[in-house]
Amino acid sequence: MSGIDAEQFPALSTSIHWGIIEAEFRLDEHIDETLVSNVSIIPFVGERCVVFQLDNGLRELPGGTLEAGELYMDGLKRELMEELGAELRSYQLFGQFYCTSRAPEPYRPHIPHPHFIRVIGYGDVELVADPLNPEDGEQVVFVEVVEIAEAVRRFREQKRQDIAEMYQLAYVLREEGKR
Repeated sequence: MSGIDAEQFPALSTSIHWGIIEAEFRLDEHIDETLVSNVSIIPFVGERCVVFQLDNGLRELPGGTLEAGELYMDGLKRELMEELGAELRSYQLFGQFYCTSRAPEPYRPHIPHPHFIRVIGYGDVELVADPLNPEDGEQVVFVEVVEIAEAVRRFREQKRQDIAEMYQLAYVLREEGKR
């Protein structure tokens, strides 16, 4: 793990297991776009960040899986409208998860397999509508703009240290970028 403090970000400093996926986080802005399957964002409105809750009560990281032939920035814009009802104003890529799937087939036929990348960045968004909640997607019941400490607390409360640390890291990098 290059450039990240393992004491401050222990969950991002070790292998992360998402079901049948094993992921390693790398603080890196250079990506192999042929391996990108997912895009995520830590969204900000001013100095506060956006969180959302699904109909199952859980909070998730905004973003998702790319459609066939979709560029990751187009996928990010689509996911923001679907999950947050938000338009993208800026995006700064800061890392990626190098993932390996134990599944016999890819999640979707167009997704690289068994190795793929989930890119992550932070950015400014504008909440302009209700989430679209497409039938084949997650159903968002609540979108809220909160202080970073509250976002981190909520993710830790549901035992998602990985997402809590992504929000923390994005906040730190965003503040450093302002200097």
